[in-house]
Amino acid sequence: MSDENKFNFSEEEQQQITNEMNKEAAVEEKKAAVKKDAQGLFASVKTFLSELLDFRDDTDRDATITAIKVDIPFKGATAWILVCSIFVASIGLNANSTAVVIGAMLISPLMGPILGIGMSIAINDIDTLRKSLINLATMIVLSLLTAFLFFYLFPLSAETSELLGRTRPDIRDVLIAFFGGLALIIARTKKGTIASVIFGVAIATALMPPLCTAGYGLAEGNWSYFGGAMYLFTINTIFIALATFLVLKLLRFPMLKYANSARRKRTSRIAMLIAIVVMIPAIWTFLTVLQESKYTRDFDSFVKNDIESNPNLWYQKREKDLDPDTKIISLHFNGDVSEEMVSALQISKKSYESIKDFELIINANKTRSADRLMESLDRAYADLDRKDNVIDGLQKQIEELQANISNLNKVIESKDTNKNAVSFSALSRDAKIKFSDLEYFGYAKMLESKDFINIDTVTVANVRWQVKLTDSVVSIKERNLQKWLKNELKVDTVYIKRN
Repeated sequence: MSDENKFNFSEEEQQQITNEMNKEAAVEEKKAAVKKDAQGLFASVKTFLSELLDFRDDTDRDATITAIKVDIPFKGATAWILVCSIFVASIGLNANSTAVVIGAMLISPLMGPILGIGMSIAINDIDTLRKSLINLATMIVLSLLTAFLFFYLFPLSAETSELLGRTRPDIRDVLIAFFGGLALIIARTKKGTIASVIFGVAIATALMPPLCTAGYGLAEGNWSYFGGAMYLFTINTIFIALATFLVLKLLRFPMLKYANSARRKRTSRIAMLIAIVVMIPAIWTFLTVLQESKYTRDFDSFVKNDIESNPNLWYQKREKDLDPDTKIISLHFNGDVSEEMVSALQISKKSYESIKDFELIINANKTRSADRLMESLDRAYADLDRKDNVIDGLQKQIEELQANISNLNKVIESKDTNKNAVSFSALSRDAKIKFSDLEYFGYAKMLESKDFINIDTVTVANVRWQVKLTDSVVSIKERNLQKWLKNELKVDTVYIKRN
């Protein structure tokens, strides 16, 4: 077959080939359209997210730098505001009042120098850095001195939950300080500063209470409280300054230029060195606190799942049961703990990743063994039995006294020679039941003479009603009482005398 005849197709075959080619072209066109639509959608989402999250166009660099520098100086009114806020925070911590502590945080001027430190490092401004550090140090010393004097001289100083909550920072404090610092500097850089954000960050980061707690630790001579509170304050300070530094770098705030090139290089190196010095402790603090938080989490889970849930163990929780520095877990129990139980706890501890390498020390109180506990329980039961016997004896005496009183009443009433006489005890009881507003009731036979010759015997009832009743109501009740007494005493006339 020649080459010319090899590619000869019939009309149907040519039409079929053409249709296939058109279909492929249509598919390719649809793919291109879908790809174009996807690119358009991606571009739209990107534009939306950019408009939503990008805050660079809304930044006022000059106003931000000026505003931060204005808040750095510490003198005159600022010093007195700081002293007043320290006193308010100390009183709130002493009274365990969260609302008072929040009020002190709102009026505290501590944020200014901290933002100044972060800004000066970011824009290479050594003079502002020096001023910020000096003012921050002055504020810290004045705050500690004020809190120390308050807790040293105030007679009602006591350990409260608000005070103790500032002595042991954890990973949450680090995150609060960092993200609070981010929110604060973003609000500062915005055109038209958002005051509510600044107030909220002042509350969230809580710079003031740790200083007051440190002053309390100094006044009480408790260096553990002092160290823990200053550690928390240092965390807040470092991470707020770090957040300020990162945001200003992200916004590309202009670096301060110096005419002297040698000074510019020296200043740049000093700023870079300080930035590294600040970031290294920040990273170290974050990792340390994160690890301690893991220790605490796993230890709490170990105690909850393997100790407190065990009915054979009587665990005494103490503050220093977990020591991350020495990697020792020291547990205290009432009663003896068997060797098998100790081995089981050792095995259970290994299932918790963070504390599996900790040494477990079991402190069993042998003097409180099960036998001793049973003896104490028996003595307690014996004491209860004796008290029950005393109560039963007193109850019998009360019943005998009541019986004697009833007998005496009967003897008094039996002396009445009138066979038709009604028992006064029963009559007074029935009167009180029928007329609940009665406060006093008495009756007697009385002799009377209208002409001073003839003598008649009449019945007189002496009553006293509750003072809340009106005269009209009393009159109605007295008529009813009179009618009832006539029927009970079988007499024609009864006089009611109101007492």
